[in-house]
Amino acid sequence: MKNRIVPKHIQWLLLIGFGLIVVMTLLRVLFLNVFAPPSGSVPVPYAETLWLGFRYDARMVSVACLLVFVIGLFPRLNPFRTSLGKKLVMGIWFVFFLIAGIFYAVDFANYAYLNERLNASLLNYVADASTSVHMVWQTYPVVKIVLSLIAMLFVFMYLLRRSYNKINKQEGTLPKKAKVGVSVSFFLLLSLLIFGRAGQYPLRWSDAFILGNDYASNVALNPFQSFFSSLKFRKSTYEIDKVRKAYATMVAYLGITAPDSTKLNFTRVVKPDTVLKTPPNVVIVICESFSSYKSSMHGNPLNTTPFFAQLCKEGVFFNRCFTPSYGTARGVWTTITGTPDVDLAKTSSRNPNAVNQHTIINDFKGYEKFYFIGGSLSWANIRGLLTNNIQGLHLYEQDDYEAEKIDVWGISDKNLFLSANKVLAQQKKPFISVIQTADNHRPYTIPEEDRKEFTLRNVPEDSLKKYGFESVEEYNAFRYTDYCYQKFITAAKKEAYFNNTVFVFVGDHGIGGDVGNMFPTAWNRELSSQHVPLLFYAPGLVAPQEYSFPVSQTDVLPTAAGLCKIPYTNTTMGRDLLSPLIQNNIELQSAFIFNPDKRRIGVVKKDV
Repeated sequence: MKNRIVPKHIQWLLLIGFGLIVVMTLLRVLFLNVFAPPSGSVPVPYAETLWLGFRYDARMVSVACLLVFVIGLFPRLNPFRTSLGKKLVMGIWFVFFLIAGIFYAVDFANYAYLNERLNASLLNYVADASTSVHMVWQTYPVVKIVLSLIAMLFVFMYLLRRSYNKINKQEGTLPKKAKVGVSVSFFLLLSLLIFGRAGQYPLRWSDAFILGNDYASNVALNPFQSFFSSLKFRKSTYEIDKVRKAYATMVAYLGITAPDSTKLNFTRVVKPDTVLKTPPNVVIVICESFSSYKSSMHGNPLNTTPFFAQLCKEGVFFNRCFTPSYGTARGVWTTITGTPDVDLAKTSSRNPNAVNQHTIINDFKGYEKFYFIGGSLSWANIRGLLTNNIQGLHLYEQDDYEAEKIDVWGISDKNLFLSANKVLAQQKKPFISVIQTADNHRPYTIPEEDRKEFTLRNVPEDSLKKYGFESVEEYNAFRYTDYCYQKFITAAKKEAYFNNTVFVFVGDHGIGGDVGNMFPTAWNRELSSQHVPLLFYAPGLVAPQEYSFPVSQTDVLPTAAGLCKIPYTNTTMGRDLLSPLIQNNIELQSAFIFNPDKRRIGVVKKDV
C-alpha cells in the first residue's frame, strides 16, 4: 500500500479553497464588467487591485477552511472517518455557501443602487423590515435571485460531494510525522492568509483605500470584508474632551454671543430687526434623492428638471448645498433638528437616547404645523422624532388621503402635493408645513394615471451612464419629480396662501454616481451623494439671487425663520444663510460632511 503525501482532510480543503477563490475572482471580474469606472477618474491599477482582492478573498476562504480543519482534528468529527463528521462538515459548507450567495447578491444590488459595497449601514433597514422588504420586492427580481441562489447551492453541494467521494476513494497511509508536519504547515498557511501579509500589522479594510481610486478600492473589497469591517464601528460615541477642544472654532462658526466652554453653550437667541404684519407661511419640501448633478440647474444635457431650474431663477438658490451624510432618515433628522445625524450605529431617529431634540419649528408661534408624507411615518421611527418634538403637529399619512397607494412608498408624489395643497388652502392661520416626497426612489413607479400627460422617454444607455443615470427607469423617475413640482406650484398659485408663502425645496440626499464633466472628478468619490439643491422660492417676498458658496442642510430652518422675521432660539449647527454673519464672512461659508461607513469626516470650503 503506497503512502499518501497529504491527508484526505487537507486535500479536500485545499481543493475547496482553491475553487472558492476562483469563483470569487470571477465575481470580481464580473463586477468590473457590470460597474464601469466613473468618467474622468484616475486609471485603475488593475494588477494591484486584483492582487489585493485575491488577498481579501483568501482571508475569508481561509477562515471557513480553518474552522473545518480544526473540527477534523477530532477523530469522531473527521469527515473522512465518521458519518457524523461528514454530515457536520457538509452542513457547515452548506451554510457558508448560502451566506456567501446572499452576501454577494445583496452586495451587487447595493452597489447598483448606492455605488457602495455591502456595509453594516444596511442593518439600519432591518428596523423597518416590512417597508424594506416591500421596496426590495418591488425593485428587484427577487424570484429570479432566489432561484439563482438555489441553483448555485445545488451546483456547489454537488461538486462538494463529488470531490469528497473522489478523495475518499484514495488508498494508502501517511506516516505520523509527515501527517503532523503537513497539518502544521497547512495551519500556518491558513494563518498567514487570514493575517493577510508578512509583517507586524494585518491586512486591513482601509488598505483598499490606498489605491488612490475609490472605484479600484470597491473592486478590491469583497462583501465579507466591507461588511464586517464596518460593523465594529456601529457603536461609537462622542468624546467630550474633543468637543471642548473644538469649542472655540464652533463659537466663531455659529456666531455664539455668550460662549461657555465649561457648559458648552451652543444657544443663540435670534431676534429680527423688524416684524412682518402678516407672517409668511412656510412649506418645506424634502425632495427624495435630489442629486444636483442629475438636474438641469448644473447643465446636465438630459435636462431632467426644466421647471425646477426655472424656479431657481425666480428664487434664492444655493447651488452648493450639502447634506451632512447620506440617507433619507438622516436627511429628515437634519432638516428638522438642524443637527447632523452622526449616529454610527443606526440613525439618530432610531436611537432612544436621542429622542428629545430642539427644533426651530416650535418657534413659529401661532402657526399651524403640518407634516405630509405619502407613506407611513412608522419608517425609521420618524413619527417618534416628529410627535415627540413638534408641538401641535398635524400628521398626514397614506391612509389620510383619497388617492390610492401605488407602491411601498404610498401614494404618488403628485397626489401627495395636490392633497397637501387642499389642506393648506383651507387654513385661516399662518402655517409651517413639511412635505416629504418618495417617488424618485426604487422601484421608480410612474402612476398609470399620469402617463398620458407625463410622457416617458428613452435615452441611449451610453448617454444615461455618461450623465449620471443607471437606468431609463431612474431617469424618468427623476423627470417625474419635476413634473410633480410643477403640478404643486401650479395648483398653489391658484390659492390665496401662495403670495405670502416661502417654499423651501431641499434634497434629503443625493445618489453617488458619475458627475461627468459637470463637476471636478473628485466629486465622483463622495460629494455627488451629498450635493443637493436648496431653494427658497417666494415670488413677491424675496428677490431672486443665486449663491455659490457651500451651505448645509442644517441651515434650512434658521434661514426660513430669518426670511419670515421670526424670533427663534437656535441650539444646533444650522445658521441663517442670509444673515450678515454668513454673507460677510467667507471663512464661515462652509459645510460639514461625513461618511460613517468609510470613516471620512470633512468640511467643504468655497474652493471646492
